[in-house]
Amino acid sequence: MLIGIPALLGPELLATLRAMGHGDEIALVDGNYPAQEQARRLIRTDGHALIPVLDAILTLLPVDDVVPEALFRASVKGDPSLAAPVHHEMEAICAKRAPGRKVVALAGADFYARVRSAHAIVATSEPRLYANIIIRKGVIYPPETRKP
Repeated sequence: MLIGIPALLGPELLATLRAMGHGDEIALVDGNYPAQEQARRLIRTDGHALIPVLDAILTLLPVDDVVPEALFRASVKGDPSLAAPVHHEMEAICAKRAPGRKVVALAGADFYARVRSAHAIVATSEPRLYANIIIRKGVIYPPETRKP
């Protein structure tokens, strides 16, 4: 246990977040996602739902602010115009932790391709369908150059 770090972020996940570089992406996926098959690096957070894991990660991980889009979610039945309640929960967490950054819905094939190329996949025990999100890591600016 460490002060200021959410307890559900275990050593393997913390090491992965630290090792990621600017522009690297991490995918958080639900319990139905074929994570074992698609992951370059797989981190399991068994027993935890996606929303608390997303919230914990975003307390530490900066979201890329150099590109127009840095947060991506899965779509209901592959249709980006459809959203499930879990997507609204994701958007609320992202709005709180990464203000001004929009969560972009991707079509099924585009989402799966992006997950396959991610630095790592975090497999949660989230039971809801389509509860998958990708975060593109940003930078932590030195105090003297911090963006306004």
